Amino acid sequence: MGTKAAKAALLLAAMMFFAVLALDIAVPALVLSVMALSIWAVTLDLPEFRQRGEAA
Repeated sequence: MGTKAAKAALLLAAMMFFAVLALDIAVPALVLSVMALSIWAVTLDLPEFRQRGEAA
């Protein structure tokens, strides 16, 4: 029974490692995507927000 418990513990440790590894990739990608979208939204040139007299 000792080897069965050891295998289960190893499997659990491997699952936790790869779950954290996926979050280690997903969270920075999400942050970078939000930053890129915010820059795009700020620099978006909408006609209703232009000041009068500004050239098109």
